[in-house]
Amino acid sequence: MTITDILAKAQMPSLYEKGSAVMWTDPYISKQVLQIHLNEEIDLGSRKKSTILQTVDWMLKQSEKKSLNILDLGCGPGLYAEQLANKGHKVTGVDFSENSIAYAREEAHRKQLNITYLQADYTALELEANQFDLVILIYTDFGVLLPDDREKLLNLVHRVLKPDGKFIFDVLNDNEPEKKPTPKTWDASAGGFWKPEPYLVLSESFLYPEEKVILYQHIVVDEQDKSDVYRFWTHLFSHSDLSGMLSKHGFQSISFHENVLPGNDPWSGENVTFCQAIKV
Repeated sequence: MTITDILAKAQMPSLYEKGSAVMWTDPYISKQVLQIHLNEEIDLGSRKKSTILQTVDWMLKQSEKKSLNILDLGCGPGLYAEQLANKGHKVTGVDFSENSIAYAREEAHRKQLNITYLQADYTALELEANQFDLVILIYTDFGVLLPDDREKLLNLVHRVLKPDGKFIFDVLNDNEPEKKPTPKTWDASAGGFWKPEPYLVLSESFLYPEEKVILYQHIVVDEQDKSDVYRFWTHLFSHSDLSGMLSKHGFQSISFHENVLPGNDPWSGENVTFCQAIKV
């Protein structure tokens, strides 16, 4: 593969054009992701433990009930689920990553926590209707879903919530979208996050301003000239964007909250909106 070939792959793709590889199901990368989740001092994979504790307290203050049946979508290794269970709530966690769910199950068993974990794609999940008091989707996962999958998710959440049950999730808002893309970087490694053997990675992001979408793209090339293209589409939302989607799916009493998270970078503070909506 020539430099010209790599640069051709690095051109801004059409909206929602798929990459050639998936990070979440890669046996090696998913183990690296789990270790990042478990690092309590950084806001990658999951947020810092102090922020998780603050977020859990904020979410629970939104409910008057003392004992909740909670569905944690995109639960990862169970960092929020464990805190919720420690406070006496029944929790079901769902995540696509086999490694994260295996770790979470072991921890729940070891700590004797009231948590059920499911390894599944939550946009295709089949659960009993009208059973949860609260559904959560945290760490801006709502924004990485493509529009069709977003519709599936909202249908699922509305169906599984009890009447008057609440959906709480967070998104990157459309405040100063030009500050959210990251600069182009090249990195050569003898072995690291993407592969255990030597590789070169080109990371770049592209803003699609009319659609309020950012693509975070990584092109990984190994010594055999094999290249993998990872694409992560991230949507930015206004309050009115979210109100329209949620109202269409039968949610009411929709409210928005900025500065739930500490910090003032593009991924915290006023740049992240927490949304809560009630099923009617």
